[in-house]
Amino acid sequence: MGRTVIEPGRKIRVLVVDDSVVIRRLVTLALQEDPEIEVVGSAANGAIAVQRIPQMNPDVVTLDVEMPEMDGLEALRRIRKEYPHLVVIMFSTLTSRGATATMDALTLGANDYVTKAANVGALDRSIAALRQELIPKVKQFFHAPAPPSTPPPVSAPAPARPAAPAPVVAGRRTGPRKAIVIGVSTGGPTALAEIVPLFPENLSVPVAIVQHMPPMFTRLLAERLQLKSKIRVVEAEPGMVMEPGKAVVAAGDFHLVLKRDGQKVSCVLNQDPPENSCRPAVDVMFRSALEAYGGNVVAAVLTGMGQDGLRGVEVLRPAGAFVIAQDEATSVVWGMPGAVVRAGLSNAVVSLPGIVPEILKRLNGV
Repeated sequence: MGRTVIEPGRKIRVLVVDDSVVIRRLVTLALQEDPEIEVVGSAANGAIAVQRIPQMNPDVVTLDVEMPEMDGLEALRRIRKEYPHLVVIMFSTLTSRGATATMDALTLGANDYVTKAANVGALDRSIAALRQELIPKVKQFFHAPAPPSTPPPVSAPAPARPAAPAPVVAGRRTGPRKAIVIGVSTGGPTALAEIVPLFPENLSVPVAIVQHMPPMFTRLLAERLQLKSKIRVVEAEPGMVMEPGKAVVAAGDFHLVLKRDGQKVSCVLNQDPPENSCRPAVDVMFRSALEAYGGNVVAAVLTGMGQDGLRGVEVLRPAGAFVIAQDEATSVVWGMPGAVVRAGLSNAVVSLPGIVPEILKRLNGV
């Protein structure tokens, strides 16, 4: 999915849908502070929202889950059927029920989600918290066209072309690949649901996954992946041993550190400061993989906003790790994998269906 081009002078049009007047007002105030975003309307339930979409022609719909008459999930089904390319961002509560509904929404085709801040306090703090989370998630799906280039005067020398990033010279591995490490964010639950079931039951190495998600969401993600997969998939716990044929998903709000003790590698969870505004952070896990396994890993950076994973790849790749980046065409947002590719740090750029075959090929020494 490529980002939608917003022509110069046009704002990103947002329709806000929530049964709470207070929430609709908060979301509107938060979004309107950004000069590139315009709230074109609101609706108190999904039925009204579906009616208003053709009238208001939004680029984005923010959609609450629990609403009367037509809830967010049913509205999402209708929107995906009638407007398959319209960006939908769900609002979720940090509860088990909220996490379940959000995972259902992502399965139904929601592009992303934000969590409702609880007990933030004053109105200005509520708006600031909402603005910090929601605005980047709205804008990640859009970009302005590049300005037209003006041809240089005939007498002027042509400007030098920017040099492509120099390829990184990989270090020599000291043995067979010992682990698979995966970092992913926006679009990740759907991507993981497609690729994790492709790992064979006799997978010879462990898998560590960092998906940017809050507490409860990561546990539910692991449980849903387990239902579809041949390998074991669990949420990481302190002291959990990394084993062949088992995937651990970093727990929400905790960094996942892989720590070697003799022949054993275990999970360490901590609440050190966020990196790249994330906890768990891919960079933290990737750096720890270098300490635990050296360069004997296959690292995959999948769809996601920002550049989390880039700094970790910067140390893994020179140590001999094989680095795979998801391609732009199959990424929901080509931020994280794009940063790795632009830095010249990817060994292979692969479509989502090809990620696991590429990983398995590299595990086998090809």
